[in-house]
Amino acid sequence: MESGIKFTLEKVVTNEMTARNMASGTLDVFATPSMIALIEETAWKSVAQELEEGMGTVGISLNVEHVAPTPVGMKVRCETELVKVDGRKLDFKVEVYDECDLIGKGTHSRFIVKNDKFQIKANGKLGKA
Repeated sequence: MESGIKFTLEKVVTNEMTARNMASGTLDVFATPSMIALIEETAWKSVAQELEEGMGTVGISLNVEHVAPTPVGMKVRCETELVKVDGRKLDFKVEVYDECDLIGKGTHSRFIVKNDKFQIKANGKLGKA
């Protein structure tokens, strides 16, 4: 996989995506956790076709500023660009826009994993809790 992969996802802000419903605040605006979920979805989908069968990516870091509010009913668009590939680590530049402004920007890193092995490792914690 090489850097330079770009991808865009667009959604309409719903009541389920608001700060009030995500428990991240009391207002009916696009919540930061919803923006983060959109960023992660855009990033993993951008590289999914480049991975071998049975492989996936997991988020490992996120550094994002949420710089402007967006009301329910407005479209939001996330744009990611894969800017660095370091072995299995993938670094993305991310920007999120609504129909008027840039509303979020930052960086996101993901790690390539073997899906079944990763799930087995996670499930192994159940016996240790």
